[in-house]
Amino acid sequence: MQRLLDLMARLRDPEDGCPWDLAQSFKTILPHTIEEAYEVADAIERGEMSELCAELGDLLFQVVFYAQLAKEIDAFDFDDVARGITEKMIRRHPHVFAEARVAGVDEQSEAWERHKAEERRSHSGGGRQSQLDGVALGLPALVRAEKLQKRAAKVGFDWRSADGPLAKIREESAELEALLAQDPTPEKLSDELGDLLFSCVNLARHLGVDAESALRHANSKFERRFRALETAADDHGTSLSALSEARLDRLWEQVKREVDVR
Repeated sequence: MQRLLDLMARLRDPEDGCPWDLAQSFKTILPHTIEEAYEVADAIERGEMSELCAELGDLLFQVVFYAQLAKEIDAFDFDDVARGITEKMIRRHPHVFAEARVAGVDEQSEAWERHKAEERRSHSGGGRQSQLDGVALGLPALVRAEKLQKRAAKVGFDWRSADGPLAKIREESAELEALLAQDPTPEKLSDELGDLLFSCVNLARHLGVDAESALRHANSKFERRFRALETAADDHGTSLSALSEARLDRLWEQVKREVDVR
């Protein structure tokens, strides 16, 4: 770990460091951090442990980079980061590090949320608090939607079953269809489509499905099918753009059947 920290300091050396690393700031490396986190998720989804090890290293490097930037302006350093997370985990696990007891996973989850709520209250400085405080704006939209819904559900603002969000999806779909007949503005379309997507996340939550993972799976499935479609078109001596809509639809259905049974 110390070798990695020393390497980062060397890259940021004002005289002999790397020009690219020296040009970076908290904001400029943020997109790289998000990308690295998704690459970790991708390696886990594919069960590639050797890749996961490498991707975790890339993600750790991002943390080290931020810590070095902060150290240069006397804000904090890597030791502060490590110390802070260690102390927070100890506070949030009194059933492990203190005398508290929990009966199981559900009770532990409730205790975890109580600890987080207490920490949010202590950080609020006495100002007005909302149940939604602390849900980061930078989260992927699907993830943030689910977190917002879960927070609201803790105070009873929720459907009792999946029937509620399912009906809401039908309602939002009808509203979107009606809007399309009115020559809507892009802003109106975005607003209605956002409501529909938010309702889809709500349904996923009630069904116990992680919306982000479900969409990643759908993306992978589409990619497999589309690549097979391109191959099928090549085998027929043509290109996708040259096929009629009807022929393209038949070939797509054929590819779906073949790919999905493999």
